[in-house]
Amino acid sequence: MNEVMNPEQNLVDVVNLVKYYPVMGGVFRRVVAHVKAVDNVSFSIKRGETLGLVGESGCGKSTVGHTMIRLLDHTSGKVLFNGDDVFSLKGDALKQMRKNMQIIFQDPYASLDPRLPIGESIAEGLKIHKIGNNKTRFEMVMEIMKKVGLEDYHATRYPHEFSGGQRQRIGIARALVLQPQFLVLDEPVSALDVSVQAQVLNLLKELQRELGLTYLFIAHNLSVVEHISDRVAVMYLGKVVEVAGREAIFSQPLHPYTRALLSAIPMPVPGMKKERIILQGDVPSPLNPPSGCRFHPRCPWARPDCADAEPVLRELAPGHQVACHYAENLEK
Repeated sequence: MNEVMNPEQNLVDVVNLVKYYPVMGGVFRRVVAHVKAVDNVSFSIKRGETLGLVGESGCGKSTVGHTMIRLLDHTSGKVLFNGDDVFSLKGDALKQMRKNMQIIFQDPYASLDPRLPIGESIAEGLKIHKIGNNKTRFEMVMEIMKKVGLEDYHATRYPHEFSGGQRQRIGIARALVLQPQFLVLDEPVSALDVSVQAQVLNLLKELQRELGLTYLFIAHNLSVVEHISDRVAVMYLGKVVEVAGREAIFSQPLHPYTRALLSAIPMPVPGMKKERIILQGDVPSPLNPPSGCRFHPRCPWARPDCADAEPVLRELAPGHQVACHYAENLEK
């Protein structure tokens, strides 16, 4: 089992989380295989920090976020929130957990009801949790709209009347009106223009400072992750392969996959060049992942025994964990 920090210091602990999707086949439609979307993932998020979760499309990072807050059923493992096992909660305890753990989706338009004015959409969670009366709910909606940069008159307008950046602000307001402690941000700026991305990211950082929020920030854009995250976890094919502080990940990556990802970031200075690590082949299928280290078929530093034993996350420097047999001996 991977080591997880003391829960008293953390708001969220993910312990050996597994999410498999069954594949049905044959005449009797029986389970013949499993898609291993998330396979034995562990990490912790400290109170008030932002953990960036990065990786290629299809690596399982969004599945991790959705499973943590029970939008998807887990296969095995635990998620501890304030020390309580999220997957064992029922009734009022589960309802309270859902109030404290909210999500902001990638596509704000798809997550809003086109038939409801946005004021009603934002207030919907308050009604479900029976918070306040009509007057106090209206006041809470107006207050949170102001916090995210929306005007009072926007409350009576419909989603199609807003730009992409404004819709994402509505999604943020809808999540924050319940005063949660923890937010899963599932690629919240990937559908927005670059200038609007900066506005939304700065808003999220400002709200975090003001309200003491804790974020799991899921993204594939490394520049965005570097801007907003305190620590970064890198995923590949359902596994976490490296976890470290932001500066350590971007200045001294230890896992070959992290190095390859960072080498693909464009240089901000015209004419400046850096060595690009070109990976061979395609990402294997999570239906039938490679034996041993899942990255070994594409790894430039792979050795024969990488196909035999699966590496575990181990700490090579304070706060810097990596799942690679030979991370200490890779060429710089």
